[in-house]
Amino acid sequence: MELFPPIPLADWRDCKEALHRFAQVVGKIRLAASVRRNHWWNVPFHLTGRGITTRPMGQAEGDPFTIDFDFVGHRLVVASLDGTEVSFPLYGRSVASFHRATLDALAGLGVRVDIPLPSPFDLPDASRPFAEDTEHAAYDPAQVNRYWRVLSQVALVLEEFAADFSGKASPVHHFWHTFDIAYSRFSGRHAEQPADADPVTREAYSREVISFGFWFGDDTFPEPAFYSYTSPEPSGLAEEPLTPGSARWVARNGSHLAVLRYDDARAEADPCAAVLAFYDSAYRAGAGRAKWDMAGLACPGGVTDQHLGAPPA
Repeated sequence: MELFPPIPLADWRDCKEALHRFAQVVGKIRLAASVRRNHWWNVPFHLTGRGITTRPMGQAEGDPFTIDFDFVGHRLVVASLDGTEVSFPLYGRSVASFHRATLDALAGLGVRVDIPLPSPFDLPDASRPFAEDTEHAAYDPAQVNRYWRVLSQVALVLEEFAADFSGKASPVHHFWHTFDIAYSRFSGRHAEQPADADPVTREAYSREVISFGFWFGDDTFPEPAFYSYTSPEPSGLAEEPLTPGSARWVARNGSHLAVLRYDDARAEADPCAAVLAFYDSAYRAGAGRAKWDMAGLACPGGVTDQHLGAPPA
């Protein structure tokens, strides 16, 4: 399969809307059943060789369990540490059917998880419970498999980019909130939040951060794209140059996103190199303007020991 195959939003919008809500059902279980981590790092999914996983979760007094989306066999797999497994097909289901089947699978393993708010987070139908959503049901196995393959390819690019930074950084992980995959770097300095910031935002941006990622598009930006942003945004950020030439700064919610359209990256002679250059230019723009210790945080080639990193004599 080609690197970064085409995945226009219009081709799978209905499928994506259903899958996004499936992911939110499982994501909210992950939120309820996992130990809280800084910046909500306990909440996102991680990539596997067949799909995405919650990783093990649960409380100390019970058997840990995992929930995996298998985007090759197109099943949801719920498994406990003792090897017991319950699974069901992902296709042919509405969100309501998926929600019910997931809870039934957990019950089959003796797992009970209470979801405080069993409805979508920050989506247009946020007031409708998952259990009542019979509208979103367009699961297309071919399109979902392509989404996972693109996700996996982008994850490898982000992992390569992450190698050059030795400071505090997030894993490369897939957020069910905005349905993007992201990696974040931190300066180590506290970032003051506005008094009216919601609890989710306050925790996510409590430290100076530059995030890098990829999303598949939505109603506000209806095409797939690579992105980066700096928070808090330093003065003059959008004046900084970006690489390649097709990348640009986009005003969004009172700040700026560095954006490289997916199709523009695909058109480059070396798409992977173009994306790495884009992320690097966005990092240099944000870290330079915010006066991060870029030299001290550098980790060329994933090596922090200067002796190991030195060329042979």
